[in-house]
Amino acid sequence: MVKIGKTELGEFPLLLAPMEDVSDPPFRALCKTQGADMLYTEFISVEGLIRDASKSVEKLDIYPEERPIGIQIFGAEIDSMRRAAEIVEEAQPEVLDINFGCPVKKVVCKMAGAGILQDIPRMVKLTEEIVKSTNLPVTVKTRLGWDDRTIFIEDVAERLQDVGIKALSIHGRTRKQMYKGEADWTKIGKIKDNPRIHIPIFGNGDINSPQKAEEYRNRYGVDGIMIGRAAIGYPWIFREIKHYFKTGEILPPPTVEERVAAAKEHLQRSLDWKKQTLAVLEMRRHYTNYFKGFKNIKQYRMRLVSTMNPEELFDILDEIQEAYTFKYEMQA
Repeated sequence: MVKIGKTELGEFPLLLAPMEDVSDPPFRALCKTQGADMLYTEFISVEGLIRDASKSVEKLDIYPEERPIGIQIFGAEIDSMRRAAEIVEEAQPEVLDINFGCPVKKVVCKMAGAGILQDIPRMVKLTEEIVKSTNLPVTVKTRLGWDDRTIFIEDVAERLQDVGIKALSIHGRTRKQMYKGEADWTKIGKIKDNPRIHIPIFGNGDINSPQKAEEYRNRYGVDGIMIGRAAIGYPWIFREIKHYFKTGEILPPPTVEERVAAAKEHLQRSLDWKKQTLAVLEMRRHYTNYFKGFKNIKQYRMRLVSTMNPEELFDILDEIQEAYTFKYEMQA
């Protein structure tokens, strides 16, 4: 049984990765329904939290059906991180997660996210101070290193464990790689094999099918898998992986009705939770995957990403269901 603090996550948990403008309550709810064992919020700026910025504070919204859940924060200043940890604790998540992996320039240039991989002693000290300042279990998500010459993740894992983190999620790329090339899980496997390591180690990067999830579980011995981009517009990835683990069988893809129903539910939850303009805009990245492989879907997809009218969006989704229910074809 994998545990973070007192929270039990099952024998081999599947985690929804924290993704900016993606891992919000509407999307998290869909992933939970489809089998995600633990969810993470979008990453939250500690400076935004301590200044009570609405965009940051609203990301603290969590709902009973989402649990267990981790709230992820990012920042570079120890005092700000401590104060933010106190605010996060009031929201009562199961876990406080620190983002040491975001490769985006506007984050990195402030020595936050993956930027701190350029200063490992500071990374360890900052983590230690957060662990001391909260009663919540603290976890970390990071990358292999800043670049190919600074891959120190095996040492970093030991040092972070020694200052008190309860789990470590590792994306198998350096910051310099961003999301290019293939994720390298060999270092993640070595960390798991280290007899000094006793906290759960979760692997992240390029898991986009049940077969690959099974292969990497067996090859690298990780305690669980964190899934990010493969879940965007396709929350069924979690149920498909779990079914494959249990039976060795590949589930048939979700039907047209399931896809349209999920897209509608996602859109409606987004409209209910956030401002209409933001809800409509942030849904656009999901539509491609909701209907990926549908023959001649481009005409509908272009309409979905060009209108700002929610009623029109629901009408287009109805059209898709009607058009493909009886003549649904997957591209070879």
